Amino acid sequence: MFKPEQKVKGDIVFLHGIGPNNVPYLEWYGRYFQKLGYRTSVVILPYHLSRKPNDIEDGDPYYSPEPEKCTVLFHNSVKDVRRTIDLLETFDDFSENNLYLMGVSFGGIIGAMTLALDKRIKKGILMITGGNWRWINFYSPYTEKVRERYAKEKNSFGCDSEEYCKKYRSDAANFVKYKINSIDDIFQKTPITCYHYDPLSYAKFVNQPVLFIKALFDKIMPHKATNDLQKLLPNKKVKRLLSGHKSSYLFKRTVGCWVINFIEEGLSQESREKSNKREEVLESNR
Repeated sequence: MFKPEQKVKGDIVFLHGIGPNNVPYLEWYGRYFQKLGYRTSVVILPYHLSRKPNDIEDGDPYYSPEPEKCTVLFHNSVKDVRRTIDLLETFDDFSENNLYLMGVSFGGIIGAMTLALDKRIKKGILMITGGNWRWINFYSPYTEKVRERYAKEKNSFGCDSEEYCKKYRSDAANFVKYKINSIDDIFQKTPITCYHYDPLSYAKFVNQPVLFIKALFDKIMPHKATNDLQKLLPNKKVKRLLSGHKSSYLFKRTVGCWVINFIEEGLSQESREKSNKREEVLESNR
């Protein structure tokens, strides 16, 4: 947790990418937001760093070819984020009007699901991320191990290739857009379980304002995955980086400015007054 020395202007819950190297360098954002008055809680997702057994690589269980297993894993990650918010609510200087979420890459996948399920979050930032497992699992270089496991093991639905996947996901974006009308529908009306943990399924229920940051030369998150998720988010502002997936970090100061401007724009006078009154009460109790 990165807590500012001055008064806390708000809380940002930060979700990192998948794998062993994505936490330390992304903590730059925590330090940056901290300096500007925002307490930043970096949620270490399951099976990363100290939250994993020694004999597996960080994040490896998320590459399972089994939809039932992934449903549990992904939703447990969402639960961790929501429990983090529960903890933040116990802090004396927490403001319910100033709670935000930022997710990068895999963190954006978990972040999109969380935004749909938890309306305590007032705004979201989703960066270099996407939805639709057909594109992610069969076109990203990072999911080669998923494709290998499909081909070797299949799964409980018999999926072993993109051709088989197309039986259920030939036009997943339009299926979600026109057939899924509630969170319950995700679990009751979808033809296969991988919709249950696909951020695409949840995107239309993210009614909070979202800053969607995409990298124009991203080779890790397929463009079709990025575009599918972007299209279904109903209340987004899109920013584009002239970078790839990893090289987006070179624009961290630009992104940091975008994020702060986004969360601070449109703050109502009423919200500011509530925040000021809360600070006055805290001062009087010190």
